[in-house]
Amino acid sequence: MAMTTQAATAEDHATAVGRVARVIGAVVDVEFPREAMPAIYNALKVDVELSAGKQEITLEVAQHLGDNMVRAISLKPTDGMVRGAEVRDTGGPISVPVGDATKGHVFDVTGNVLNLKDGEKFEPADRWGIHREPPAFADLEPKTEMLETGIKVIDLLTPYVRGGKIGLFGGAGVGKTVLIQEMIYRVAQNFGGTSVFAGVGERTREGNDLIGEMTEMNVFDKTALVFGQMDEPPGTRLRVALSALTMAEYFRDVQNQEVLLFIDNIFRFTQAGSEVSTLLGRMPSAVGYQPTLADEMGVLQERITSVRGHAITSMQAIYVPADDYTDPAPATTFAHLDATTNLERSISDKGIYPAVDPLASTSRLLAPSFVGAEHYQVAETVKQILQKYKDLQDIIAILGMDELSEEDKVTVQRARRIERFLSQNTFMAEKFTGLAGSFVPMKETIEAFKKLADGEYDHFPSRRSSCAVVWRTWSATRTSSPRTSSSQRYRTVRAGVHCGRRPEPVPAGAARPRPAGPPRWSSVRPSRRAGRRSAGNGLGGRVTSIRSEGAVRVTGGRRSVVRDAPAHSAVRTGRIRHCW
Repeated sequence: MAMTTQAATAEDHATAVGRVARVIGAVVDVEFPREAMPAIYNALKVDVELSAGKQEITLEVAQHLGDNMVRAISLKPTDGMVRGAEVRDTGGPISVPVGDATKGHVFDVTGNVLNLKDGEKFEPADRWGIHREPPAFADLEPKTEMLETGIKVIDLLTPYVRGGKIGLFGGAGVGKTVLIQEMIYRVAQNFGGTSVFAGVGERTREGNDLIGEMTEMNVFDKTALVFGQMDEPPGTRLRVALSALTMAEYFRDVQNQEVLLFIDNIFRFTQAGSEVSTLLGRMPSAVGYQPTLADEMGVLQERITSVRGHAITSMQAIYVPADDYTDPAPATTFAHLDATTNLERSISDKGIYPAVDPLASTSRLLAPSFVGAEHYQVAETVKQILQKYKDLQDIIAILGMDELSEEDKVTVQRARRIERFLSQNTFMAEKFTGLAGSFVPMKETIEAFKKLADGEYDHFPSRRSSCAVVWRTWSATRTSSPRTSSSQRYRTVRAGVHCGRRPEPVPAGAARPRPAGPPRWSSVRPSRRAGRRSAGNGLGGRVTSIRSEGAVRVTGGRRSVVRDAPAHSAVRTGRIRHCW
Protein backbone atom coordinates (compact mmCIF):
# COMPACT_ATOMS: atom_id res chain seq x y z
CA MET A 1 0.00 0.00 0.00
CA ALA A 2 1.43 3.37 -1.08
CA MET A 3 2.33 5.81 1.64
CA THR A 4 0.99 9.36 1.30
CA THR A 5 2.36 12.52 2.83
CA GLN A 6 -0.03 15.22 3.94
CA ALA A 7 0.68 18.80 2.92
CA ALA A 8 1.47 20.95 5.92
CA THR A 9 0.28 24.51 6.38
CA ALA A 10 2.61 27.48 6.87
CA GLU A 11 1.88 27.43 10.58
CA ASP A 12 2.79 23.76 10.76
CA HIS A 13 6.08 24.42 8.94
CA ALA A 14 6.95 27.34 11.17
CA THR A 15 6.66 25.16 14.24
CA ALA A 16 7.80 21.83 12.76
CA VAL A 17 10.69 20.32 14.68
CA GLY A 18 12.93 17.50 13.54
CA ARG A 19 15.98 15.70 14.85
CA VAL A 20 19.45 15.31 13.37
CA ALA A 21 19.90 11.69 12.30
CA ARG A 22 23.32 11.83 10.65
CA VAL A 23 26.09 14.35 9.99
CA ILE A 24 28.66 13.75 7.24
CA GLY A 25 30.67 16.90 6.68
CA ALA A 26 28.39 19.53 5.16
CA VAL A 27 25.58 16.98 4.64
CA VAL A 28 23.00 16.61 7.40
CA ASP A 29 20.15 14.08 7.42
CA VAL A 30 17.15 15.21 9.48
CA GLU A 31 14.05 13.25 10.50
CA PHE A 32 10.72 15.12 10.63
CA PRO A 33 7.18 14.09 11.53
CA ARG A 34 5.37 12.69 8.50
CA GLU A 35 2.71 15.41 8.58
CA ALA A 36 5.26 18.27 8.64
CA MET A 37 7.89 17.38 6.06
CA PRO A 38 9.74 20.52 4.87
CA ALA A 39 9.71 21.39 1.18
CA ILE A 40 12.77 21.35 -1.05
CA TYR A 41 14.87 24.55 -0.61
CA ASN A 42 13.32 25.26 2.81
CA ALA A 43 15.71 26.76 5.35
CA LEU A 44 16.26 24.83 8.59
CA LYS A 45 17.81 26.17 11.80
CA VAL A 46 19.99 24.29 14.29
CA ASP A 47 21.53 25.61 17.51
CA VAL A 48 24.93 24.19 18.44
CA GLU A 49 27.11 24.73 21.49
CA LEU A 50 30.70 25.78 20.81
CA SER A 51 33.50 27.00 23.02
CA ALA A 52 32.72 30.56 21.90
CA GLY A 53 29.07 30.16 22.85
CA LYS A 54 25.83 29.18 21.14
CA GLN A 55 25.73 29.45 17.36
CA GLU A 56 22.85 29.08 14.92
CA ILE A 57 23.52 27.07 11.76
CA THR A 58 21.34 27.33 8.66
CA LEU A 59 20.64 24.27 6.53
CA GLU A 60 18.90 24.05 3.16
CA VAL A 61 16.78 21.05 2.23
CA ALA A 62 18.15 19.40 -0.91
CA GLN A 63 16.51 15.94 -1.05
CA HIS A 64 13.65 13.86 0.35
CA LEU A 65 15.08 10.44 1.19
CA GLY A 66 11.87 8.73 2.29
CA ASP A 67 10.99 7.33 5.71
CA ASN A 68 10.35 10.90 6.97
CA MET A 69 13.98 11.80 6.28
CA VAL A 70 15.35 14.85 4.42
CA ARG A 71 18.91 15.56 3.38
CA ALA A 72 20.11 19.12 3.85
CA ILE A 73 23.26 21.07 3.00
CA SER A 74 24.79 23.16 5.76
CA LEU A 75 25.72 26.77 5.00
CA LYS A 76 28.21 26.84 7.88
CA PRO A 77 30.71 24.34 9.30
CA THR A 78 28.91 21.60 11.21
CA ASP A 79 31.34 21.58 14.13
CA GLY A 80 29.43 20.91 17.35
CA MET A 81 26.36 19.40 15.66
CA VAL A 82 25.38 16.05 17.18
CA ARG A 83 22.79 13.38 16.55
CA GLY A 84 19.47 14.12 18.13
CA ALA A 85 19.93 17.89 17.98
CA GLU A 86 16.70 19.83 17.47
CA VAL A 87 16.11 21.21 13.96
CA ARG A 88 13.49 23.91 13.24
CA ASP A 89 11.80 24.35 9.87
CA THR A 90 11.43 28.04 8.98
CA GLY A 91 8.61 27.30 6.54
CA GLY A 92 10.30 28.99 3.58
CA PRO A 93 13.55 29.38 1.66
CA ILE A 94 16.59 31.36 2.74
CA SER A 95 15.64 35.04 2.77
CA VAL A 96 17.74 38.19 2.58
CA PRO A 97 16.97 41.84 3.38
CA VAL A 98 16.10 44.10 0.45
CA GLY A 99 15.62 47.82 -0.08
CA ASP A 100 17.63 50.99 0.42
CA ALA A 101 18.78 49.82 3.86
CA THR A 102 21.10 47.32 2.19
CA LYS A 103 23.21 50.04 0.55
CA GLY A 104 26.55 50.56 2.21
CA HIS A 105 26.42 47.19 3.99
CA VAL A 106 28.15 43.85 3.62
CA PHE A 107 26.11 40.64 3.98
CA ASP A 108 26.63 36.92 4.13
CA VAL A 109 24.52 34.41 2.22
CA THR A 110 21.70 34.41 4.79
CA GLY A 111 21.46 38.21 4.96
CA ASN A 112 23.35 38.82 8.19
CA VAL A 113 25.06 42.23 8.22
CA LEU A 114 28.84 41.90 8.59
CA ASN A 115 29.82 45.56 8.92
CA LEU A 116 27.19 46.84 11.35
CA LYS A 117 28.66 49.53 13.58
CA ASP A 118 28.11 49.77 17.32
CA GLY A 119 24.73 51.33 18.00
CA GLU A 120 23.68 51.21 14.35
CA LYS A 121 20.20 49.87 13.64
CA PHE A 122 19.49 47.90 10.50
CA GLU A 123 15.85 48.03 9.43
CA PRO A 124 15.28 46.58 5.95
CA ALA A 125 12.12 47.31 4.01
CA ASP A 126 11.41 43.61 3.51
CA ARG A 127 12.96 40.17 3.21
CA TRP A 128 12.73 38.14 0.01
CA GLY A 129 13.41 34.46 -0.54
CA ILE A 130 16.42 33.80 -2.75
CA HIS A 131 14.64 31.20 -4.92
CA ARG A 132 12.41 33.15 -7.31
CA GLU A 133 10.93 32.68 -10.75
CA PRO A 134 12.44 34.63 -13.67
CA PRO A 135 10.33 37.41 -15.22
CA ALA A 136 7.55 36.35 -17.56
CA PHE A 137 8.41 36.24 -21.25
CA ALA A 138 5.88 38.98 -22.02
CA ASP A 139 7.63 41.35 -19.60
CA LEU A 140 11.08 41.02 -21.16
CA GLU A 141 12.50 43.95 -23.11
CA PRO A 142 15.75 43.38 -25.05
CA LYS A 143 18.20 46.27 -24.82
CA THR A 144 20.38 47.60 -27.65
CA GLU A 145 21.86 50.67 -25.95
CA MET A 146 25.63 50.66 -25.68
CA LEU A 147 27.35 51.02 -22.31
CA GLU A 148 30.42 53.21 -22.90
CA THR A 149 33.34 52.23 -20.66
CA GLY A 150 36.13 54.50 -21.95
CA ILE A 151 38.38 51.46 -22.55
CA LYS A 152 39.42 51.47 -26.21
CA VAL A 153 39.62 47.75 -26.88
CA ILE A 154 36.24 47.08 -25.26
CA ASP A 155 34.31 49.99 -26.75
CA LEU A 156 35.63 49.34 -30.26
CA LEU A 157 35.72 45.55 -30.59
CA THR A 158 33.38 44.15 -27.94
CA PRO A 159 30.88 46.88 -26.97
CA TYR A 160 28.87 46.19 -23.84
CA VAL A 161 25.08 46.24 -23.73
CA ARG A 162 23.29 48.31 -21.12
CA GLY A 163 20.97 45.81 -19.50
CA GLY A 164 22.89 42.82 -20.84
CA LYS A 165 25.08 40.07 -19.44
CA ILE A 166 28.82 40.55 -19.86
CA GLY A 167 31.44 37.87 -19.21
CA LEU A 168 35.12 38.46 -18.44
CA PHE A 169 36.89 35.18 -19.24
CA GLY A 170 40.48 34.37 -18.36
CA GLY A 171 42.85 32.04 -16.59
CA ALA A 172 44.62 32.67 -13.32
CA GLY A 173 46.50 35.94 -13.03
CA VAL A 174 45.50 37.63 -16.30
CA GLY A 175 43.52 40.47 -14.71
CA LYS A 176 39.87 39.43 -14.33
CA THR A 177 39.37 40.88 -10.85
CA VAL A 178 41.32 44.03 -11.69
CA LEU A 179 39.22 44.56 -14.81
CA ILE A 180 35.94 44.03 -12.97
CA GLN A 181 37.10 46.49 -10.30
CA GLU A 182 37.96 48.88 -13.12
CA MET A 183 34.42 48.46 -14.44
CA ILE A 184 33.06 49.26 -10.99
CA TYR A 185 35.12 52.44 -10.95
CA ARG A 186 34.24 53.53 -14.49
CA VAL A 187 30.60 52.50 -14.64
CA ALA A 188 29.33 52.61 -11.07
CA GLN A 189 30.86 56.02 -10.38
CA ASN A 190 29.00 57.57 -13.32
CA PHE A 191 25.93 55.36 -12.99
CA GLY A 192 22.64 56.71 -11.77
CA GLY A 193 21.31 53.48 -10.30
CA THR A 194 22.37 51.01 -7.63
CA SER A 195 25.19 48.47 -7.64
CA VAL A 196 25.22 44.99 -6.09
CA PHE A 197 28.42 42.95 -5.80
CA ALA A 198 28.50 39.18 -5.26
CA GLY A 199 31.82 37.70 -4.10
CA VAL A 200 31.47 34.01 -4.95
CA GLY A 201 34.26 31.81 -3.65
CA GLU A 202 37.01 34.40 -3.99
CA ARG A 203 39.74 35.50 -1.58
CA THR A 204 38.84 37.36 1.59
CA ARG A 205 41.71 39.76 0.94
CA GLU A 206 40.21 40.76 -2.41
CA GLY A 207 36.87 41.47 -0.77
CA ASN A 208 38.51 43.64 1.85
CA ASP A 209 40.47 45.52 -0.82
CA LEU A 210 37.30 46.03 -2.83
CA ILE A 211 35.50 47.59 0.12
CA GLY A 212 38.39 49.99 0.67
CA GLU A 213 38.54 50.96 -3.00
CA MET A 214 34.78 51.49 -3.25
CA THR A 215 34.93 53.70 -0.17
CA GLU A 216 37.68 55.79 -1.80
CA MET A 217 35.59 56.05 -4.98
CA ASN A 218 32.55 57.24 -2.97
CA VAL A 219 30.34 54.49 -4.42
CA PHE A 220 30.17 52.26 -1.33
CA ASP A 221 27.10 54.07 0.02
CA LYS A 222 25.08 53.10 -3.05
CA THR A 223 26.31 49.52 -3.22
CA ALA A 224 25.23 46.32 -1.48
CA LEU A 225 27.89 43.61 -1.15
CA VAL A 226 27.25 39.92 -0.51
CA PHE A 227 30.21 37.64 0.20
CA GLY A 228 30.66 33.90 0.32
CA GLN A 229 34.42 33.50 0.32
CA MET A 230 36.47 30.47 -0.66
CA ASP A 231 36.82 29.29 2.96
CA GLU A 232 33.02 28.91 3.23
CA PRO A 233 31.23 25.54 2.80
CA PRO A 234 30.07 24.70 -0.74
CA GLY A 235 26.43 25.37 0.15
CA THR A 236 27.26 29.00 0.89
CA ARG A 237 29.27 29.48 -2.31
CA LEU A 238 26.42 27.94 -4.30
CA ARG A 239 23.75 30.30 -2.94
CA VAL A 240 25.57 33.62 -2.46
CA ALA A 241 25.03 34.65 -6.09
CA LEU A 242 21.28 34.08 -5.67
CA SER A 243 21.26 36.21 -2.51
CA ALA A 244 22.90 39.13 -4.33
CA LEU A 245 20.64 38.69 -7.35
CA THR A 246 17.55 38.82 -5.12
CA MET A 247 18.64 42.21 -3.75
CA ALA A 248 19.19 43.44 -7.31
CA GLU A 249 15.75 42.21 -8.40
CA TYR A 250 14.07 44.25 -5.66
CA PHE A 251 15.73 47.46 -6.88
CA ARG A 252 14.66 46.64 -10.45
CA ASP A 253 11.10 45.41 -9.88
CA VAL A 254 9.91 47.41 -6.87
CA GLN A 255 11.96 50.61 -6.92
CA ASN A 256 12.23 50.71 -10.74
CA GLN A 257 15.96 51.43 -10.72
CA GLU A 258 18.74 50.59 -13.15
CA VAL A 259 20.95 48.04 -11.39
CA LEU A 260 24.55 46.95 -11.88
CA LEU A 261 25.28 43.40 -10.73
CA PHE A 262 28.92 42.34 -10.43
CA ILE A 263 29.70 38.65 -9.85
CA ASP A 264 33.21 37.42 -9.10
CA ASN A 265 33.53 34.50 -9.85
CA ILE A 266 30.99 32.43 -11.80
CA PHE A 267 33.35 29.47 -12.00
CA ARG A 268 33.33 29.22 -8.19
CA PHE A 269 29.54 29.02 -8.40
CA THR A 270 29.87 26.08 -10.77
CA GLN A 271 32.59 24.52 -8.64
CA ALA A 272 30.42 24.76 -5.52
CA GLY A 273 27.57 23.08 -7.39
CA SER A 274 29.89 20.24 -8.30
CA GLU A 275 30.89 19.79 -4.65
CA VAL A 276 27.28 19.81 -3.48
CA SER A 277 26.32 17.33 -6.19
CA THR A 278 29.06 14.96 -5.03
CA LEU A 279 27.98 15.31 -1.40
CA LEU A 280 24.44 14.40 -2.42
CA GLY A 281 25.68 11.25 -4.16
CA ARG A 282 24.82 12.21 -7.74
CA MET A 283 26.68 10.59 -10.62
CA PRO A 284 29.20 13.09 -12.05
CA SER A 285 28.99 14.20 -15.66
CA ALA A 286 31.67 15.41 -18.11
CA VAL A 287 35.05 16.27 -16.52
CA GLY A 288 33.57 15.52 -13.09
CA TYR A 289 31.01 18.33 -13.11
CA GLN A 290 27.50 17.90 -11.79
CA PRO A 291 24.86 16.52 -14.19
CA THR A 292 22.67 19.54 -13.39
CA LEU A 293 25.29 22.10 -14.52
CA ALA A 294 23.26 23.55 -17.40
CA ASP A 295 20.11 23.72 -15.26
CA GLU A 296 21.81 25.50 -12.35
CA MET A 297 23.47 28.00 -14.68
CA GLY A 298 20.19 28.65 -16.46
CA VAL A 299 18.31 29.27 -13.21
CA LEU A 300 20.81 31.97 -12.27
CA GLN A 301 21.28 33.60 -15.68
CA GLU A 302 17.61 33.71 -16.68
CA ARG A 303 16.82 35.91 -13.68
CA ILE A 304 19.48 38.43 -14.77
CA THR A 305 17.49 40.18 -17.46
CA SER A 306 15.82 43.37 -18.61
CA VAL A 307 12.14 44.05 -18.06
CA ARG A 308 10.01 46.85 -19.42
CA GLY A 309 11.54 50.13 -18.38
CA HIS A 310 14.41 48.88 -16.20
CA ALA A 311 17.20 46.37 -16.33
CA ILE A 312 19.97 44.57 -14.52
CA THR A 313 23.34 45.01 -16.20
CA SER A 314 25.53 42.12 -15.12
CA MET A 315 29.32 41.87 -15.33
CA GLN A 316 30.63 38.44 -14.45
CA ALA A 317 34.21 37.25 -14.04
CA ILE A 318 34.63 33.66 -15.22
CA TYR A 319 37.80 31.74 -14.41
CA VAL A 320 38.93 29.43 -17.22
CA PRO A 321 40.67 26.38 -15.70
CA ALA A 322 44.03 25.69 -17.36
CA ASP A 323 43.11 28.30 -20.02
CA ASP A 324 40.84 25.67 -21.59
CA TYR A 325 37.75 27.34 -23.05
CA THR A 326 36.25 23.96 -23.92
CA ASP A 327 35.91 23.14 -20.21
CA PRO A 328 32.20 22.61 -19.43
CA ALA A 329 32.12 25.39 -16.81
CA PRO A 330 33.03 28.35 -19.06
CA ALA A 331 31.47 26.71 -22.13
CA THR A 332 28.08 26.50 -20.40
CA THR A 333 28.25 30.17 -19.46
CA PHE A 334 28.98 31.39 -23.00
CA ALA A 335 25.45 30.72 -24.24
CA HIS A 336 23.86 33.13 -21.75
CA LEU A 337 26.04 36.19 -22.40
CA ASP A 338 25.52 39.22 -24.64
CA ALA A 339 29.21 40.15 -24.73
CA THR A 340 32.35 38.21 -23.89
CA THR A 341 35.77 39.68 -23.11
CA ASN A 342 38.50 37.05 -23.30
CA LEU A 343 41.69 37.81 -21.39
CA GLU A 344 44.66 36.03 -22.95
CA ARG A 345 47.83 35.05 -21.12
CA SER A 346 50.05 35.54 -24.17
CA ILE A 347 48.89 39.16 -24.39
CA SER A 348 49.48 39.82 -20.69
CA ASP A 349 52.97 38.32 -21.09
CA LYS A 350 53.70 41.12 -23.56
CA GLY A 351 52.77 43.65 -20.91
CA ILE A 352 49.63 44.80 -22.76
CA TYR A 353 46.85 45.58 -20.30
CA PRO A 354 43.98 45.03 -20.22
CA ALA A 355 45.04 41.75 -21.82
CA VAL A 356 41.94 41.48 -24.01
CA ASP A 357 42.11 39.12 -26.99
CA PRO A 358 40.54 41.26 -29.75
CA LEU A 359 39.94 38.27 -32.02
CA ALA A 360 38.30 35.95 -29.47
CA SER A 361 36.10 38.54 -27.73
CA THR A 362 32.55 38.95 -29.04
CA SER A 363 29.49 41.14 -28.69
CA ARG A 364 26.03 40.87 -30.20
CA LEU A 365 25.96 44.66 -30.32
CA LEU A 366 28.78 44.85 -32.87
CA ALA A 367 26.54 45.27 -35.91
CA PRO A 368 25.87 48.26 -38.21
CA SER A 369 22.28 48.53 -37.03
CA PHE A 370 23.39 48.99 -33.41
CA VAL A 371 26.75 50.81 -33.37
CA GLY A 372 26.65 52.49 -36.77
CA ALA A 373 28.33 51.77 -40.09
CA GLU A 374 31.58 53.63 -39.35
CA HIS A 375 32.15 51.92 -35.99
CA TYR A 376 31.41 48.51 -37.46
CA GLN A 377 33.67 49.06 -40.48
CA VAL A 378 36.61 50.25 -38.38
CA ALA A 379 36.23 47.33 -35.97
CA GLU A 380 36.13 44.80 -38.82
CA THR A 381 39.17 46.36 -40.50
CA VAL A 382 41.14 46.24 -37.24
CA LYS A 383 40.22 42.59 -36.73
CA GLN A 384 41.26 41.72 -40.29
CA ILE A 385 44.67 43.33 -39.81
CA LEU A 386 45.22 41.54 -36.49
CA GLN A 387 44.07 38.22 -37.96
CA LYS A 388 46.47 38.59 -40.89
CA TYR A 389 49.29 39.34 -38.45
CA LYS A 390 48.39 36.26 -36.43
CA ASP A 391 48.50 34.12 -39.59
CA LEU A 392 51.97 35.44 -40.43
CA GLN A 393 53.51 34.94 -36.99
CA ASP A 394 54.65 31.37 -37.70
CA ILE A 395 56.42 32.49 -40.88
CA ILE A 396 58.06 35.38 -39.03
CA ALA A 397 59.22 33.08 -36.23
CA ILE A 398 60.80 30.59 -38.65
CA LEU A 399 62.03 32.66 -41.60
CA GLY A 400 62.01 36.22 -40.29
CA MET A 401 60.52 39.44 -41.55
CA ASP A 402 62.78 39.56 -44.63
CA GLU A 403 60.91 36.68 -46.26
CA LEU A 404 57.59 38.54 -46.25
CA SER A 405 56.27 40.52 -49.17
CA GLU A 406 56.25 44.29 -48.92
CA GLU A 407 52.49 44.26 -48.44
CA ASP A 408 52.76 41.77 -45.59
CA LYS A 409 55.52 43.80 -43.97
CA VAL A 410 53.26 46.84 -43.97
CA THR A 411 50.45 44.75 -42.48
CA VAL A 412 52.71 43.43 -39.71
CA GLN A 413 53.97 46.89 -38.78
CA ARG A 414 50.43 48.25 -38.83
CA ALA A 415 49.17 45.37 -36.67
CA ARG A 416 51.93 45.97 -34.11
CA ARG A 417 50.93 49.62 -33.84
CA ILE A 418 47.29 48.63 -33.35
CA GLU A 419 48.21 45.96 -30.81
CA ARG A 420 50.09 48.44 -28.67
CA PHE A 421 47.48 51.13 -29.08
CA LEU A 422 44.90 48.73 -27.64
CA SER A 423 46.82 48.94 -24.35
CA GLN A 424 45.57 51.52 -21.89
CA ASN A 425 46.36 52.72 -18.38
CA THR A 426 43.66 51.86 -15.85
CA PHE A 427 42.59 53.70 -12.73
CA MET A 428 42.85 50.56 -10.58
CA ALA A 429 46.50 50.01 -11.56
CA GLU A 430 47.50 53.62 -10.98
CA LYS A 431 48.73 52.97 -7.45
CA PHE A 432 50.98 50.14 -8.72
CA THR A 433 52.33 51.70 -11.91
CA GLY A 434 52.26 55.40 -11.04
CA LEU A 435 50.60 56.07 -14.41
CA ALA A 436 47.25 57.86 -14.32
CA GLY A 437 44.26 56.04 -15.78
CA SER A 438 42.58 57.39 -18.89
CA PHE A 439 39.02 57.55 -20.23
CA VAL A 440 38.88 57.64 -24.03
CA PRO A 441 35.57 58.78 -25.58
CA MET A 442 34.08 56.55 -28.24
CA LYS A 443 34.41 59.17 -30.99
CA GLU A 444 38.15 59.57 -30.39
CA THR A 445 38.63 55.79 -30.28
CA ILE A 446 37.00 55.28 -33.67
CA GLU A 447 38.91 58.17 -35.27
CA ALA A 448 42.28 56.98 -33.95
CA PHE A 449 41.87 53.37 -35.04
CA LYS A 450 40.55 54.45 -38.43
CA LYS A 451 43.74 56.43 -39.04
CA LEU A 452 45.88 53.51 -37.86
CA ALA A 453 44.04 51.04 -40.09
CA ASP A 454 44.22 53.37 -43.11
CA GLY A 455 47.97 53.71 -42.74
CA GLU A 456 48.16 57.39 -41.83
CA TYR A 457 50.78 56.56 -39.19
CA ASP A 458 52.82 54.11 -41.25
CA HIS A 459 55.74 56.56 -41.39
CA PHE A 460 56.14 56.21 -37.62
CA PRO A 461 58.07 53.22 -36.22
CA SER A 462 55.92 50.37 -34.92
CA ARG A 463 57.33 51.02 -31.45
CA ARG A 464 57.75 54.39 -29.79
CA SER A 465 60.82 56.20 -31.06
CA SER A 466 61.51 57.60 -27.60
CA CYS A 467 62.82 54.24 -26.48
CA ALA A 468 65.24 54.12 -23.58
CA VAL A 469 67.30 51.52 -21.80
CA VAL A 470 67.47 51.26 -18.03
CA TRP A 471 70.11 49.09 -16.44
CA ARG A 472 69.05 46.34 -14.13
CA THR A 473 70.87 47.82 -11.14
CA TRP A 474 70.73 51.39 -9.91
CA SER A 475 74.24 50.93 -8.55
CA ALA A 476 75.54 52.07 -11.94
CA THR A 477 75.74 55.61 -10.54
CA ARG A 478 76.92 54.68 -7.09
CA THR A 479 80.46 55.93 -7.72
CA SER A 480 79.39 59.20 -9.33
CA SER A 481 76.93 60.40 -6.69
CA PRO A 482 77.33 58.52 -3.39
CA ARG A 483 75.34 61.03 -1.37
CA THR A 484 72.04 60.68 -3.20
CA SER A 485 69.38 58.21 -2.12
CA SER A 486 68.87 54.90 -3.89
CA SER A 487 65.66 56.09 -5.57
CA GLN A 488 67.44 59.20 -6.87
CA ARG A 489 70.33 57.11 -8.19
CA TYR A 490 67.93 54.83 -10.04
CA ARG A 491 66.03 57.75 -11.57
CA THR A 492 69.35 59.40 -12.55
CA VAL A 493 70.31 56.41 -14.69
CA ARG A 494 66.84 56.20 -16.21
CA ALA A 495 66.77 59.91 -17.13
CA GLY A 496 70.35 59.95 -18.39
CA VAL A 497 69.98 57.01 -20.74
CA HIS A 498 66.60 58.17 -21.95
CA CYS A 499 67.72 61.70 -22.84
CA GLY A 500 71.01 60.71 -24.36
CA ARG A 501 73.13 62.94 -22.14
CA ARG A 502 75.21 62.67 -19.03
CA PRO A 503 73.11 61.70 -16.01
CA GLU A 504 71.54 64.55 -14.10
CA PRO A 505 69.88 64.02 -10.70
CA VAL A 506 66.08 63.88 -10.87
CA PRO A 507 64.22 64.33 -7.55
CA ALA A 508 62.15 61.34 -6.49
CA GLY A 509 58.53 61.82 -7.52
CA ALA A 510 59.37 64.30 -10.30
CA ALA A 511 58.31 63.61 -13.87
CA ARG A 512 61.05 62.07 -15.92
CA PRO A 513 62.18 64.16 -18.94
CA ARG A 514 61.01 63.22 -22.39
CA PRO A 515 63.18 63.88 -25.46
CA ALA A 516 61.79 65.90 -28.33
CA GLY A 517 63.16 63.58 -31.00
CA PRO A 518 64.45 60.04 -31.38
CA PRO A 519 66.97 58.82 -28.78
CA ARG A 520 70.65 59.50 -29.20
CA TRP A 521 73.63 57.48 -28.10
CA SER A 522 73.86 57.34 -24.36
CA SER A 523 76.72 56.48 -22.09
CA VAL A 524 76.27 54.49 -18.91
CA ARG A 525 79.13 53.45 -16.69
CA PRO A 526 78.23 50.52 -14.45
CA SER A 527 80.19 50.11 -11.26
CA ARG A 528 82.80 47.39 -11.16
CA ARG A 529 80.74 45.35 -8.76
CA ALA A 530 77.70 45.55 -10.99
CA GLY A 531 79.83 44.77 -14.03
CA ARG A 532 81.29 41.60 -12.52
CA ARG A 533 77.85 40.33 -11.58
CA SER A 534 76.57 40.71 -15.12
CA ALA A 535 79.75 39.74 -16.97
CA GLY A 536 77.95 36.77 -18.48
CA ASN A 537 75.60 39.14 -20.23
CA GLY A 538 78.31 41.58 -21.31
CA LEU A 539 79.40 44.87 -19.79
CA GLY A 540 77.41 47.78 -21.18
CA GLY A 541 79.10 51.04 -22.05
CA ARG A 542 77.27 52.70 -24.96
CA VAL A 543 73.89 52.33 -26.61
CA THR A 544 75.04 52.13 -30.22
CA SER A 545 71.71 51.54 -31.97
CA ILE A 546 68.00 51.47 -31.29
CA ARG A 547 66.00 49.86 -34.04
CA SER A 548 62.44 50.79 -34.89
CA GLU A 549 61.33 47.32 -33.79
CA GLY A 550 62.63 48.08 -30.31
CA ALA A 551 65.79 45.95 -30.27
CA VAL A 552 68.61 47.78 -28.51
CA ARG A 553 72.31 47.13 -29.14
CA VAL A 554 74.69 47.90 -26.29
CA THR A 555 78.44 47.74 -26.89
CA GLY A 556 81.39 48.12 -24.58
CA GLY A 557 83.07 45.94 -22.01
CA ARG A 558 83.47 42.31 -23.03
CA ARG A 559 80.93 41.94 -25.80
CA SER A 560 77.85 43.37 -27.47
CA VAL A 561 74.42 42.69 -26.05
CA VAL A 562 71.26 42.70 -28.14
CA ARG A 563 67.90 42.45 -26.42
CA ASP A 564 64.34 43.12 -27.52
CA ALA A 565 63.03 45.93 -25.35
CA PRO A 566 59.27 46.31 -25.94
CA ALA A 567 57.96 49.81 -25.38
CA HIS A 568 55.17 48.54 -23.18
CA SER A 569 56.81 46.33 -20.60
CA ALA A 570 59.77 45.65 -18.37
CA VAL A 571 62.24 43.22 -19.87
CA ARG A 572 64.12 41.44 -17.11
CA THR A 573 66.50 39.46 -19.30
CA GLY A 574 70.11 40.44 -19.78
CA ARG A 575 71.15 43.94 -18.78
CA ILE A 576 68.02 45.71 -20.07
CA ARG A 577 65.28 46.33 -17.58
CA HIS A 578 62.75 48.75 -19.02
CA CYS A 579 61.93 50.60 -22.21
CA TRP A 580 59.21 53.19 -22.56
